[in-house]
Formats: sequence, C-alpha cells, structure tokens
Amino acid sequence: MNLAAVSQQFTQGDVNGSGGILDMAIQGGGFFVQKGSDGSLEYTRSGAFRADKDGYITNNTGTSRLQGYAADADGKIIKGGLTDLQLNLSNLPPKASTKVDSTSNLNSSEPVIDQVAKPFNPNDTSTFTTQYSTTLYDSQGNAHPMVQYLVKTDGNKWNAYTLIDGRNPNGSAPTGTPSTPPVPSALTFDGAGKLTSVVTGGVSDKTLTITGWVPGTVTNGVWKANGADANPAGIAVNMANITQYNSATYRNPPVTDGYATGQITGLKIDGSGVLFATFSNQQSKAIGQISLASFNNEQGLQPAGSTTWKETFASGQPGYDTPQAGTLGSIVANSLENSNVNLTNELVDLIKAQSNYQANAKTISTQSTIMQTIIQMT
Repeated sequence: MNLAAVSQQFTQGDVNGSGGILDMAIQGGGFFVQKGSDGSLEYTRSGAFRADKDGYITNNTGTSRLQGYAADADGKIIKGGLTDLQLNLSNLPPKASTKVDSTSNLNSSEPVIDQVAKPFNPNDTSTFTTQYSTTLYDSQGNAHPMVQYLVKTDGNKWNAYTLIDGRNPNGSAPTGTPSTPPVPSALTFDGAGKLTSVVTGGVSDKTLTITGWVPGTVTNGVWKANGADANPAGIAVNMANITQYNSATYRNPPVTDGYATGQITGLKIDGSGVLFATFSNQQSKAIGQISLASFNNEQGLQPAGSTTWKETFASGQPGYDTPQAGTLGSIVANSLENSNVNLTNELVDLIKAQSNYQANAKTISTQSTIMQTIIQMT
C-alpha cells in the first residue's frame, strides 16, 4: 500500500469573539502576512496578534511582524510595498481651524433694533437679537470662542458681528477706550425668507473669510497674543445656510475641522483591515491597513510550524491586496478563527474505527477457532 498524497485543509473555521484588541479573524479566503526575524515572509490564518515595546504588531510569540500598508500624516493609506505595521502611540498634533459650516434660522418676527439709538455692544444684550458660539483652534491647539452676534436692523435685514475671544479678529477691542468698532456682515433675505446676499466691508460673498486673526488670551480682563498662529489662508465661515422664517431661532451644531492635541485612547479595525486610532479630542485617524495574501495553489504551501506556511514553487507566487478585495475575505476584529477540525466528529470517527477494528479482530479470532476445531475432528 502506498500513500497517494497528503492534503491540507484550508476550509473556514468558526469565528468566535475573544475580546483581544489586536485579535483578528479572516472571514473568507486569504492569509495574514508576517515577516520573520530572518526577513522571510510567512503566511498564517492565526490572528492572535499583540504589540511589542516599540509598537510593532507581532504574532503572539513576538517573533514575526504583521505586514500591511502604511498611512501618511493625514491618515491616507499608501498602498505601495508591504511594511511592518506599527501603532504610533504619540499624541495627535493639533490642527488650526480653517472652516465653519452650520445651518440656522432667524425668527422673522423678532423686533427691529434701532442701531442709531442702540449701537452694537457685545456686553449689552439689548443691542443684539441673538448670538451663536463656535469653538476655533489655533496652531498650538488652544481653543477660542468665536461668537457671532445677530442684530435685526429692518425687515429682511440683519447685521452679523463676529468676535473671537471677545475681540475683533485682529485683537483690537470692540468697546472701551481705545476701541475699534467691529465690521458687520449685512445679511439680506427675500420675501420667502431665503438669504440673497451677505456683504462684509463692501464685499458680497456668502462665505465670510476671517483673515488676520491674532490668537490670544484674556487674563484678568487684559488681552494678550499667545504666540500661536491662525490658519494662513484664514477661516471660511459659511453663511449660505441661514434662513429667515417665522419660527424659533435655532442653529444646528457647527461643523469645524480644527482640534486640540489628542492622546490615543483606543484602536478599531474595520472589515477592510484599516486600523483606526481614536484620540481624546474626539478625532480618529487611520494608521495603517492589513494586507492579505492569496495563492493559486494553496496545497503547494509548505508548513513552517506554529500555524504558518511558506511559499514554494508549487504554490506559486502570492498575490497581495487589502481585505474584501476580489476573493479575499473580510477582517473580524476582536475575534479568532477556531481550528477547522471538529474534534467531536473526529472522536466519533475514531470510536467507529476502533469498533470496526475490534469487530474484524473478533471475526478472525472466531474463524481461527473454527478451523482449529475442524482440524482436531479430522
């Protein structure tokens, strides 16, 4: 009797949650790619990974590093050559605000304020109709309140005054002595309550661009520049989504792009293998993406121990791509793939085989006894 061949089973195993932050399972085809300490590539279905002291993602023994695609400073995946995936535990640098978007409504039934009799004063609530506040950030991640004061000056006409830290954007005081009166943005609505124009300093544009902002701090009522910078191109405040209907004045939460320094607080891995770091400033950023390998002939892979395989001439060269691409499976985070061998079924088959062997052995023993009896009779 000759052994025809040894067949390897690469069928899907059950996927169960493990709770490990870096535990991953492949639902579908493909292999994780690891680089061993000797620089050679290994392929495995075992997703029990951890981070070493330098932040590199390794197998559970720390001898091989998980391979994938790196991300740039903006979180964009660079799908080039494979690299060692590493968790960057440094703080997320701050970003200066560049834009503000929001949707709001001004109640058309609000009374008109005579600005000749009551000139605008941010410290006097009777000189303005309502106000909106937005948090801006400078280049060092310092937060600054930007308040827009809305004053109804006539039917379908409003003035908007924009102050940051209670000052004009250039740092001058809007009231007191000396003072620089803030420049209003004149909003005009049509009869249907839709915004028709926004004119600031003689320039008509529904996007108010704040330039020349000097970030500062106010201590004991004294303002002083803090040494940080604003976005060089200014801050674009979109005012195109303001309406004037006879309903309550409201403003939806503003959407801005600036933020303070953030410390990493967690890690999430999606089905396509992208690793997202979450930070204390409510931001998240991709820090890398896992790569999976596929082979034309998986039976040609050579077992290398510790649930890993290596490429051979029979297996063909590997194809690398991201999870969910083509025939590659998806990543299930915080889970592990169990063995594709069902131990219960194997034990039942073993018992059956043993019973069959015992039955055959008993048959041979009975035959031998009968033959011995016949011989003695003759």
